[in-house]
Amino acid sequence: MLTDPVADMLTRIRNANKALHETASMPSSRLKVEIAKILKEEGYIKGYKIVSSEDWNQTHESKADNRSFATLVVELKYGRSRERVITDLKRVSKPGRRVYARKDRLPRVLGGMGTAILSTSSGLVTSRTAQERGVGGEVICFVW
Repeated sequence: MLTDPVADMLTRIRNANKALHETASMPSSRLKVEIAKILKEEGYIKGYKIVSSEDWNQTHESKADNRSFATLVVELKYGRSRERVITDLKRVSKPGRRVYARKDRLPRVLGGMGTAILSTSSGLVTSRTAQERGVGGEVICFVW
């Protein structure tokens, strides 16, 4: 049983990025899709798509790999000479220790060069957007 699906997602992206893979695939959820959406908006990934279980099972013939859930496929982004766009991803708030940020104490990643993703009452947003809206929330992860 997986206790932290978001940490699993970040680890899959981190590992695929280090191995210079084109894509990283993982089980889909609304939270993971929102994180992928923010990563695309911030320019860290090329794109993402949700592949239904029927499509996945048709393209992967193995009987042991039949899936009954949708799969999120994240297309990773690299520079001209294959340099990585994502340097690192770090999970901040974990199931064992939740981390919250008030609206006047929002986190800055690498002095503003990175991105902090927060879960607020108005959905998942970056710390920059949260500051504009004047809201705080749970700090999900840092990306730089």
